[in-house]
Amino acid sequence: MFDFTGRSVLVIGASRAGIGAAIARAFQDAGAEVTITGAEPAPAPDDAARFAYHQLDVTDPDAVEALAQATPRLDVLVNCAAITSRGEEMEPAFFEKVVNVNLHGTFRTARAFHPHLTESKGALVNIASMYARFGSPRNPAYGASKAAVEQLTKSLAIAWAPDGIRVNAVAPGFIVTEQSARSRTDPAHVANVNARTPLGRWGEPGDIAGPVLFLASPLAGFMTGTCLSVDGGYSVV
Repeated sequence: MFDFTGRSVLVIGASRAGIGAAIARAFQDAGAEVTITGAEPAPAPDDAARFAYHQLDVTDPDAVEALAQATPRLDVLVNCAAITSRGEEMEPAFFEKVVNVNLHGTFRTARAFHPHLTESKGALVNIASMYARFGSPRNPAYGASKAAVEQLTKSLAIAWAPDGIRVNAVAPGFIVTEQSARSRTDPAHVANVNARTPLGRWGEPGDIAGPVLFLASPLAGFMTGTCLSVDGGYSVV
């Protein structure tokens, strides 16, 4: 459905089985040359032979800049690196860490690859969250950081439009990933999500990939500064 042949794509935060990895696979299936990063020494076994991989700490400005300097060209940057820990984010040091990874990490990588995207007239897609729009008593740092990512997306869209860069975001709902595994051990929580979601289920990582490819494609050529909700209708109830 999409053709990214000859395009260079970098997905930040795709080392585990989750949204980032699904996005990377979808771009590669569409013909792109895809590189992924993650905090772990190596990606998931299924992806180890599939992608060029760089271990990257997005809280380390020097490491981010070094990766940018080592990257010759880039057409699409996807910012997917994020952490959360349900029920633990009221602790100030951990709150700060979550914001540093999710928000500052997104800005660091975007800024570092701004010259590449300017040269290619490329696209930046940030991964926000439905928690950007809802209160989250057990994930306050995650919710705050993702709300800021959505706002950052709008600001960069305006700032970088003269450079020919489109900046958009996707706000996933409840998705079956390693990151959500802890919350999915609560049967009542799982049942409540299913009951409220009009489509009646949790999303799969692949459900996020299509909207990301769309935003990065010429089909979205007149879209910038938007944040698409991909949550099975949860946010409209």
